[in-house]
Amino acid sequence: MEEGPYKCVRDGNGTVNRVIRMGTRKSQLARIQTDYVAEKLKTLYPDVHLEIVAMSTIGDKILDTALSKIGEKSLFTKELENALERNEVDLVVHSLKDLPTTLPNGFTIGAVLQRESPHDAVVLHPKNSGLTLDTLPDGSVIGTSSLRRAAQLKKRFPHLEFKDIRGNLNTRLKKLDEKEDYAAIILAAAGLKRMGWEARVSQVLGPEDCMYAVGQGALAVEVRARDCDILEMVSTLHHSETVLRCIAERAFLRRLEGGCSVPVAVNTEVKDSVLSLTGAVYSLDGADSLKEAMETSVDPGNKLESAADIQHVGVTAHNVPQCAQVAAEKLGVDLANLLLSKGAMEILTTARKLNDAR
Repeated sequence: MEEGPYKCVRDGNGTVNRVIRMGTRKSQLARIQTDYVAEKLKTLYPDVHLEIVAMSTIGDKILDTALSKIGEKSLFTKELENALERNEVDLVVHSLKDLPTTLPNGFTIGAVLQRESPHDAVVLHPKNSGLTLDTLPDGSVIGTSSLRRAAQLKKRFPHLEFKDIRGNLNTRLKKLDEKEDYAAIILAAAGLKRMGWEARVSQVLGPEDCMYAVGQGALAVEVRARDCDILEMVSTLHHSETVLRCIAERAFLRRLEGGCSVPVAVNTEVKDSVLSLTGAVYSLDGADSLKEAMETSVDPGNKLESAADIQHVGVTAHNVPQCAQVAAEKLGVDLANLLLSKGAMEILTTARKLNDAR
């Protein structure tokens, strides 16, 4: 039976229960991530019926063009958000790194789950088993769809060549294994772990080799900001430390006006109530870069705060102290301003122009 925009079902006892429709991309990894969130919600709310609605996005359909060349900020999110706007789904599960730092009006990130490893990983062609990026032969071709990864790794490993590779994880691994085009590819360690492919990881790249993308490794649940009941339900999934780290990262990126068309990288850590953020911008070849670090206290002390519907870079987190969220956002903005004062915009503008001209 239907009631208003919400779908309901009647169970065997005649009780009417609301159905929560979860939107997701069709890729295997997206489904695994959505199933993971669904299991968490089922454990917390056993009476709620969950229905998964899968759909394709622009990023899934255009596979012959580098992500940075498509010029669409919401490559993997727009169709899902359209469904959310039309009440066809009640929430959407995303990889947080796919979500733009400015969300469309009426939407918010209602949950940021505990982060998997945010680092990048090297997956070698089987013939190169036992090698590392350092020991691969000169001129070896490394596949990556990320300007951020390529810019950092070109500088760190000048003996290697970097070429675009597109497709979901399954497709990219198939391209690596079945052809001789690539000596290795670089992928997010979190995605490989969620797919159960940790055995394929030859090397995890630490921040000294390759800092990661904003939000990488974290899952986000996007909802309609007006749906207080859904927002309240998913907010139980928030992981406080991940929320603060990702707010700082997203604030940094938004202040820089960055995106997938420019190389911006971060590294964050929370230790003893201190949030530290390292951020960097790069030229396309990695030769020109700016990198700085800052930290701030995220200790709420004894402050008692009432829940507030305040978004911080698109995130609504009632159960995370507001003062800590404010501090995290300010940290990201302050670090971006420091880089901008040292010439970051010139580096990013040049990178964007060169990328557009490729």
